[in-house]
Amino acid sequence: MSVIVTDDGFAPDNWSGGFADPADPGARAIELDPEADLEALAPRFASLEMIRVQFPVFRDGRGFSIARQLRLLGYRGRLRAAGHVLADQYAMARRCGFDEIEIDADLAARQPEEHWLARADWAVLDYQERLRRDAALIGWQSPASMTYIND
Repeated sequence: MSVIVTDDGFAPDNWSGGFADPADPGARAIELDPEADLEALAPRFASLEMIRVQFPVFRDGRGFSIARQLRLLGYRGRLRAAGHVLADQYAMARRCGFDEIEIDADLAARQPEEHWLARADWAVLDYQERLRRDAALIGWQSPASMTYIND
């Protein structure tokens, strides 16, 4: 049984459409492995409701790069990380563009919902946002030529 993790905590999986191979041109949802060719998928983004990115082991961070690249290439659908993603990685997953995480029941038992919820306020924990907030508290004004990645 899979558990879906969102900013609101654990939820049952409400996707019933299954996941096809990326080579299936009529698929509504596909599953990508870490070696996927994302640019080849870009013309199909409008027809894809969901993309699930596999994390084969927790120390393999290529899925985070895939999520970011998919969003930069223009994918606006539902994006799910699946597999070995830890609660400590939740904020990074959300910042990279994932909407949700799919974990198995064993991981959900080892890292219960409160572990994930502790990281659910992922936007507040953003490094650059903290710098801006701290600078505002001390009245520091950044030089006009200074820009941030998110600007």
